[in-house]
Amino acid sequence: MAGLLDVRRAADRAATCATWLNSRHSFSFNDYYDPDNTHHGLLLVNNDDIVAPASGFDTHPHRDAEIVTWVLSGALSHRDSIGNAGVIHPGLAQRMSAGTGILHSEKNESAGEPVHFIQMWITPDTPGRTPGYQQHDIGDALTGGALVTVASGSDPDAAITIGNSGATLYAARLQADDRIELPDAAYVHLFVAVGHVDLEGGGALNTGDAVRFTGGGGQRVTASGPSEVLIWEMHTRLGG
Repeated sequence: MAGLLDVRRAADRAATCATWLNSRHSFSFNDYYDPDNTHHGLLLVNNDDIVAPASGFDTHPHRDAEIVTWVLSGALSHRDSIGNAGVIHPGLAQRMSAGTGILHSEKNESAGEPVHFIQMWITPDTPGRTPGYQQHDIGDALTGGALVTVASGSDPDAAITIGNSGATLYAARLQADDRIELPDAAYVHLFVAVGHVDLEGGGALNTGDAVRFTGGGGQRVTASGPSEVLIWEMHTRLGG
């Protein structure tokens, strides 16, 4: 266990707010730009979004990004220009590879319940890939309180694949006193999506808090109540 850790509190995130959207940004995004906060390792975007009922993101383009969406509550309807359509719910791992270019929409079609989700963007190994889509339900695997491999460019046991061999995303749903160990990698990003945990060497973390590790991981994370965490293991950085 070595390296540096940088704790980022939920209240310090930039925000985009509208009548239908509350979006909290871990990195520079849209109108928020900080040249010292553009990414960590290979992770470009970690948006914490709440979309009101009967609203959402109209059709818009993406290019050269591996986009992973993780729903915490509610349901998010996805449609894209390569023929995919479906509803993303808690426990469903979903990835869209933008590649040479793709159009998609993301809507909350519920009449009464908001949808809360985390959307994460990773750079691909190489630009100009063929656009693609993948989803897989891992809800049952999450009940055990251990790390579950959600997405990876190198682990064949991951629920979904991403187009970067140096990045892997894990999720864990924890109950009080459950404990996991962080991966040990050049770059690690821990995000507390829901709940309260204690980080070895880093103290208490609450909903929306994040920690950026550089030069090593391996610390233990212990839940102090029902919690859900998302962890990126990255072996190189953007441009590295």
